[in-house]
Order: sequence, then structure tokens, then C-alpha cells
Amino acid sequence: MNTANKTLAITLIRSGIGRPPQHRETLKRLGLTRLHKTVVLKGTPQVRGMINQVSHLLSVVEQD
Repeated sequence: MNTANKTLAITLIRSGIGRPPQHRETLKRLGLTRLHKTVVLKGTPQVRGMINQVSHLLSVVEQD
């Protein structure tokens, strides 16, 4: 199955405070503005790249 068709439930589990500005901007672009906030996005290569950049701050669950 193509992974780009799946949706991803992304939750911010660690704060962006004290992180490099680029990481904070990435969190903002993903729509993650508060701790424990969850957003559901399509699993596009662009979104997966952003997740990879700040993966240490996130919890990601693939959905069908």
C-alpha cells in the first residue's frame, strides 16, 4: 500500500521551548501549538520530512 495515502495522527509530547528556531517553526507549520495537541495530516513526503526533523518531540500514529 502507498504510504502517501495514509493519514498520520501527530501529537506534541515535548515542548518547543529552548529548541532551535527552525524546529519551533516546523512545529508551528505542522499546527502543533500546545502540548498534547493532536493534528491529523496526510502522509505526504513534505509532512513526513517535517516530522523527521522534530521526531524527538512528537508521537506519530499511522491511520488507514
